[in-house]
Formats: sequence, C-alpha cells, structure tokens
Amino acid sequence: MSGYKISHIIFISVLCLQACRQKPAEISEGDLNESREKLVEINKILVKKDAEKIAALVNRRKWDMVETETGLWYMIYIKGEGAEAQAGMVATINYNISLLDGKECYSSDETGPKEFRIGQGGVVSGLEEGILLMHEGDKARFIMPPHLAYGLVGDNNKIPARAIICYEVELLKLDEK
Repeated sequence: MSGYKISHIIFISVLCLQACRQKPAEISEGDLNESREKLVEINKILVKKDAEKIAALVNRRKWDMVETETGLWYMIYIKGEGAEAQAGMVATINYNISLLDGKECYSSDETGPKEFRIGQGGVVSGLEEGILLMHEGDKARFIMPPHLAYGLVGDNNKIPARAIICYEVELLKLDEK
C-alpha cells in the first residue's frame, strides 16, 4: 500500500474519532414543541387531502358510503343473517385489497381466507374497525386513509408509502374460539 493511501486512511480515521468525541447538539424543549406542532399541522393537512381524495372517488362512483370519526369510509352492500362481530371473536374473511386507482394488491383468491382475532392486532386498524360494523354473511367495502392502513411506509411490497387502500370484504364466519 502506498504512503498516500495510508495517510488518507489515517486522516479519515482521525476525522471519525473526532466526530465521535463531539457532544450532540443540545435541543431545547421549545425547539421540540415547535417541531411537534409543525408535524401535527402537516399531518392535519395530509389527513384532509386524503379525505378529499376519498370523497372524490366515492362521489365519482356514486357509492353510498359513510365516514366514521376515524376517517374510515364504509358501505355494507350485502346484509348477512349471522352474528354481529365483536372484539375477541375470531373473524374469517374473504378480501380484495386495491389501491385508490383500482390496482389490485392482495386477494384471498390467491392466499385463501384470512382469519384473525378482532381487537388483538395482526391486521390494519381500519380493517378491525370495519369488521366491527359487520355481521356474519355481510359483504362490505372499506376505504382506508394511510393512518388506518399501512401508514407512512406502506408494506414494503405491493402497497406504497402513504397509500389509500380499498378493501372488499366478505365476513364468512365468526367464532368465539
């Protein structure tokens, strides 16, 4: 190894050691509060824009949907005769998940029905909220803004960051298991 390369390696090593010894910059409580307030305002703007996109789709398609306080849009278009979904029950569903533009992401046609215990996580919060509005045998459509679906990062596969998603759901069965 030439002296030139060795001197560069030593120089970079010294810089790294110096950087490690420096104290991190102090952040005041005021700076943190100001940053938090800005993030809250940005989030409110994003939530409002997502709601506007969903409302535009619902109006364009002339769907008769209801919006919950959390921002979930839903419609139950086939009424079942079975039991009402409740937290703690195990729900078995058929589903199709697509993006707002209609591009299909996932389907129980490929993976088989999904089973999960309501209220214990394991699925996005918008799906749990929507299932609690259903009875066995119901078919429903849910439109979920990112905060009820896959959030800021998506699922690192077929659902991109900050995606609004549409669920078509059939509640096949509820068990007390």
